[in-house]
Amino acid sequence: MREPMRVALIVGSTRTGRFGPLVADWFAGRLARRPELSLDRIDLATAELPHQLPDLDDDRPDPVRALGSRLATADAFVLVTPEYNRSFPAPVKNAIDWFDIEWAAKPVCVVTYCRDTEGGHGAAQLRQVFGELNAVPIRRTVTITKAWQRFAVDGSWPRRDPELDDTVETTLDQLTWWATALHTARTTTPFVP
Repeated sequence: MREPMRVALIVGSTRTGRFGPLVADWFAGRLARRPELSLDRIDLATAELPHQLPDLDDDRPDPVRALGSRLATADAFVLVTPEYNRSFPAPVKNAIDWFDIEWAAKPVCVVTYCRDTEGGHGAAQLRQVFGELNAVPIRRTVTITKAWQRFAVDGSWPRRDPELDDTVETTLDQLTWWATALHTARTTTPFVP
């Protein structure tokens, strides 16, 4: 039996009163139904990454080394991020920029949520950023528009939505395929940046 693919689920919101952990809980629950995937949840609000990048010759601070080892062992990434002003928040870019080879030759899935806009702008921008780092942004994304209006009467989130359920399942199918294919490729031929 093959080992499950390790998925680092990154919670990108660090704002007070943030909605991100609720979205991450929901997506992690869907991911947990997949025995071929294992979850490592990373919360940027507690990662303690410095806001200023050092010179290239400087040593990495301890929190950066700790997070870097978790990213390096991941086979795939799921980034759960809000969309602010048609983009993603600064802590997400900061976390991305601290690392390089840790992202390379691994698939990235973006789960965005927003208040009122149609969404998808932050995910589109993240595709460009991750592509520059030799990561593989998968085509499927999960965009949750009007996220605050998706509570059910009993207070659970999100309320039942067959279209959203289908989107999550096809996204996880695609993420699993890419994680497996790229894991095999990295094992057979190490990636050269």
